[in-house]
Amino acid sequence: MAISTLPPLAERLRPKTLGEVIGQQHLLGPGMPLRIAFESGQPHSCILWGPPGTGKTTIARLMADAFDAQFLSISAVLGGVKDIRDAVERATVARDGLEQRRTIVFVDEVHRFNKSQQDAFLPHVESGLFTFIGATTENPSFEVNSALLSRAAVYVLQPLTEADLQQIVAKAQAIDAVPTIDDAAVDRLVAYADGDARRLLNTLETLAVAARAEKLDHIADDWLLRVLGERMRRYDKGGEQFYDTISALHKSVRGSDPDAALYWFVRMLDGGADPRYMARRLVRMASEDIGLADPRALRLALDAAEVYERLGTPEGELALAECVVYLAIAPKSNAVYKAYNEVKAFIKKDGTRPVPMHLRNAPTKLMKELDYGKGYRYAHDEEGGFAAGESYLPDGMAAPGFYQPVERGLEIRIAEKMRELQRRNGDAK
Repeated sequence: MAISTLPPLAERLRPKTLGEVIGQQHLLGPGMPLRIAFESGQPHSCILWGPPGTGKTTIARLMADAFDAQFLSISAVLGGVKDIRDAVERATVARDGLEQRRTIVFVDEVHRFNKSQQDAFLPHVESGLFTFIGATTENPSFEVNSALLSRAAVYVLQPLTEADLQQIVAKAQAIDAVPTIDDAAVDRLVAYADGDARRLLNTLETLAVAARAEKLDHIADDWLLRVLGERMRRYDKGGEQFYDTISALHKSVRGSDPDAALYWFVRMLDGGADPRYMARRLVRMASEDIGLADPRALRLALDAAEVYERLGTPEGELALAECVVYLAIAPKSNAVYKAYNEVKAFIKKDGTRPVPMHLRNAPTKLMKELDYGKGYRYAHDEEGGFAAGESYLPDGMAAPGFYQPVERGLEIRIAEKMRELQRRNGDAK
């Protein structure tokens, strides 16, 4: 059996020019920061922060090509100080030798290097011996030394969109790397890739090998599921099962059932859901279904998301599970959520009411002469810090009562406070 000598599909489709890059237009589009850096003729040290498969290595290589620089790549997972010393020597030879070339040192997974390893780059970055480009999937604020971070611009890469990933599938088909693929199968592949081009291309390559083995010239959705197995079937991101499961999790939290909430949470992780997506949904649950009944819930959800960013999988998932349980047992209120939606609906159908004169800002003499701010009562100077009888709504607008706290959790006390303020307003009239 002949062994293929072709490079991996991801390498064959790696962009050769900036114009071939798919995605990251907020950085690479006309007038955007990285495009300007490429066009400036002067490379600078930077950190490329983003999820896997979003083009960090590609951008670093293209930068080296754009500046005709020697490209040296170090893996922080496998490398160490010895690799850094070797890079310094090679950069020195390139600078001082006959070629007199610039050097770009690319460090993949830079967050894996410890403090002393990261410090080893500093003198050479400062001297201009080489341009440093670090790639990381972790928040550089936590994982990269402040000294190194201060000498490098940080560019945030986003997961590729569905349209971006569909373009990549089309490019793979254009070079005959994979057979024709049904639209339904493409949609499933794109959903499974979840913004990760490398994951998509590796999966496409697996399919191509299997299709050639079975002498197929067409990939259908049912065949794709059979080849890739139950994991893709269960995950089905973007499909009905995915959204049914996240709905079950949300409703279990809303219904104050921690066991059910944990069950659906783990089901989603086991099915391949991105923990970052789960963290975002937990933040939404905290603000929509708990709100001011327990304001700590929102802070805990944000903390859990941050812990996951620091620890990753699997360690960081425990913090998300802790958040799921807390949200499930917390007192519930959708009072702010309802009030917010009511105000949005009211403003859409209501006219644009002018701001009352006493509430307007008066930074200039003319504005003061026009009575801007006249009669405004500074609440801190009033008894109890409350200007009883004062109105903060547009003139002629009755108090709408959008926000109605529930009799649960902290909102019990909020309701008591509101009743007291309403009483004082009534006494002042």
